Amino acid sequence: MTREIVVCAMVWLILLFHPIVMISANMEGDALHNLRTSLQDPNNVLQSWDPTLVNPCTWFHVTCNNENSVIRVDLGNAALSGHLVPLGQLKNLQYLELYSNNISGPIPNDLGNLTSLVSLDLYMNSFSGPIPDTLGKLTRLRFLRLNNNSLSGPIPMSLTNITALQVLDLSNNRLSGPVPDTGSFSLFTPISFANNLNLCGPVTGRPCPGSPPFSPPPPFIPPSTVQPPGQNGPTGAIAGGVAAGAALLFAAPAMAFAWWRRRKPREHFFDVPAEEDPEVHLGQLKRFSLRELQVATDTFSTILGRGGFGKVYKGRLADGSLVAVKRLKEERTPGGELQFQTEVEMISMAVHRNLLRLRGFCMTPTERLLVYPYMANGSVAACLRERQPSEQPLDWPTRKRIALGSARGLSYLHDHCDPKIIHRDVKAANILLDEEFEAVVGDFGLARLMDYKDTHVTTAVRGTIGHIAPEYLSTGKSSEKTDVFGYGIMLLELITGQRAFDLARLANDDDVMLLDWVKSLLKDKKLEMLVDPDLQNNYIDTEVEQLIQVALLCTQGSPMDRPKMSEVVRMLEGDGLAEKWEEWQKVEVIHQDVELAPHRTSEWILDSTDNLHAFELSGPR
Repeated sequence: MTREIVVCAMVWLILLFHPIVMISANMEGDALHNLRTSLQDPNNVLQSWDPTLVNPCTWFHVTCNNENSVIRVDLGNAALSGHLVPLGQLKNLQYLELYSNNISGPIPNDLGNLTSLVSLDLYMNSFSGPIPDTLGKLTRLRFLRLNNNSLSGPIPMSLTNITALQVLDLSNNRLSGPVPDTGSFSLFTPISFANNLNLCGPVTGRPCPGSPPFSPPPPFIPPSTVQPPGQNGPTGAIAGGVAAGAALLFAAPAMAFAWWRRRKPREHFFDVPAEEDPEVHLGQLKRFSLRELQVATDTFSTILGRGGFGKVYKGRLADGSLVAVKRLKEERTPGGELQFQTEVEMISMAVHRNLLRLRGFCMTPTERLLVYPYMANGSVAACLRERQPSEQPLDWPTRKRIALGSARGLSYLHDHCDPKIIHRDVKAANILLDEEFEAVVGDFGLARLMDYKDTHVTTAVRGTIGHIAPEYLSTGKSSEKTDVFGYGIMLLELITGQRAFDLARLANDDDVMLLDWVKSLLKDKKLEMLVDPDLQNNYIDTEVEQLIQVALLCTQGSPMDRPKMSEVVRMLEGDGLAEKWEEWQKVEVIHQDVELAPHRTSEWILDSTDNLHAFELSGPR
């Protein structure tokens, strides 16, 4: 009798709560289906958006949380057109990515009801009409990019109340009226509002109608020409001469000491002849003085890491925010300042949630320093191989998110930056993790920055052993496909937890190169030996196999055969991997037939039954 009561109670609870879950999921699915019907989709990007399913979490380009609620919609660069419909039913939506399409019409007012929104990217479309005042209710918004549209009207004052706002871009629209300079808008400079001819205010340099023109700075009057009241000319001149002579007498030893210090070899970090170069303005970047960064880092006492580009120090600014300060390891050359500024500006314009945002810089006659936000969880490499016993290892869902997030960041560098930015040193140590373990690609653009003194052809190979693509190592010529190769090796690091190059593997007669070691295990169908032991078998075999397939596609010997990073993103989202893998298998067989070499790789293609199983992976356990 008791058992029957318990069963009845469980059934009652299921019937009570199940409709609630169904209704919530269906509401979100209905909202997204309405979006699909309002858009023209020539490339069938939205083909998987089936309204008959219980919830939209299985659709491509849609991400859900553990409660099957939509938190992300990624439809950037999808050749979509049409209109944006209200999406207020997506209460937990955090990222709405519709950039680089041809969507037109107004921005719906109900986007202001998406109070969980962190990133709203509608740039490079054909939106028209005003910016909705309701967007000011998005208190968690960090990224707001509406640039390169046809938006008109004033900038809503409500936007200044979004205190979390880090990135704002309203440039290349038809906006008019004053630019607010209060609240969060005080952080942004003219680059955020460029090419809006009818905007006015101090930020733009154009006075608004009806307001007085900006006052020019008062003329500089040398102190020697100012006579205090009641003092006649000759007496003032005599006093001035006596004062000047005394000043020169006392200044002579100081000048001699300064000359001696400049002649002495510089061995200390702060032994520089001047604190900073003449003032420059680089978009939204802040120019830090050397003294500010010295105080922030406690005289550069805490080293976060060392790399090929220099050392990184931990610091805390006057406003309490934590930063990482990178001191670039470079030799200064005459005339390089302008090129350095150009490259820094280029890096600062690459803004994406999966890219490490450049916060500011410091430039002196002998030093170059870059200031970044501090990443609370360090690098992926440190989490994989240097964690403390008390720290939890990266679980499998987190590793999948890292793979997708870093791919999105690299895809942005290759496809959405002009000129494109090639990283040249993609590895787990350069993938950082914020407080939510979101992947953030760091050190991008530094290869160009460090080579500003070279000619158009860079001869120095920059990278790390085990991550360098073979064509880059042999020719010194890099392309976005060298980044794809490095990304593939980084995926193998995520899966195995091992280093890309490790002499310790020789002790077990294994390959020192991670890629060769993985291939040898795949040949012997030893998937369980390949996966990081820290996962303790808490992973899904099919997902591991898919990630390995992506890694092998990215690390093909010929750069022409490797996918673009935008294709990698789609494969990780579940679109097109099977076709690419099947095509790769056929090409690999042809390569083996042509080479006819008694090499171990020939065994990877044909198994004992002479059936085609190129890198066949074991099925689910």
